[in-house]
Amino acid sequence: GSWLLLMPCWWSAALAAGVAHDVSQLPLVIALFFIGAFVMRGAGCTWNDITDRDLDAKVERTRSRPLPAGQVSVKQALGFLVLLALIGLAVLLQFNRFAVITGIASLLIVAIYPFMKRITWWPQVVLGLAFSWGALMGFAVILGRIDLTALVLYAGSIAWVIGYDTIYAHQDAEDDALIGVKSTARLFGARTHLALAVFYSLAVVLIGVALVLGGARWPEWIGLIAFAAHLAWQIRRLDISDPALCRRIFYSNRDAGLLLFAGLLVDAVMR
Repeated sequence: GSWLLLMPCWWSAALAAGVAHDVSQLPLVIALFFIGAFVMRGAGCTWNDITDRDLDAKVERTRSRPLPAGQVSVKQALGFLVLLALIGLAVLLQFNRFAVITGIASLLIVAIYPFMKRITWWPQVVLGLAFSWGALMGFAVILGRIDLTALVLYAGSIAWVIGYDTIYAHQDAEDDALIGVKSTARLFGARTHLALAVFYSLAVVLIGVALVLGGARWPEWIGLIAFAAHLAWQIRRLDISDPALCRRIFYSNRDAGLLLFAGLLVDAVMR
């Protein structure tokens, strides 16, 4: 999960550096995003576990989490959440003012996400809004602005998140049905492969448009082709009745994201 939160950050930073024809900031930004993504994913998971502790106790895969298992108290979890948030703030404050404001703005989406599965069949969209925020942050940090290129990259990342989190949600589809939790996995059901084809195709097309707007050259296109091939492999390989396989394919999205990042990074350095 931390890697998946990090990928749009790294994509955006590399693409923005290429647009700027300046990679001098890129190593530090990559390192800070790495720390920030792992810390803030931890904070987000802690918040999610606090709000979902009663639901998690009813689901086989999640009942062993620290809160429903009674390993930590809610007070201890809140203390851990504050600690992680302060570390994340320390990382964020290394950037320019516009980037700081942009980063803080994401907290509202993070705060409401855990409640979405109770009220909509599309909680994965809200997760996409949160997990793709890094697609805006790279431009905010490197260029001090969010332009059309960043927004299209953000939209493409959201489509990617909807796809891979649908795969993830299939691990719990039966338990979710019993306790009344909504998800795109339950919504799509037997049509999941078709839905994934739609959302993954949309992700590739929108990211491709972002690359065009950002003046991409051949390394970025090779990265995008490799990314698209990996997504196609996921759809072909997926068996929604096999939770262990769903988990492995979900994890593999880190590799898909790294393939795209490699192309973006090479192009930025070449420019």
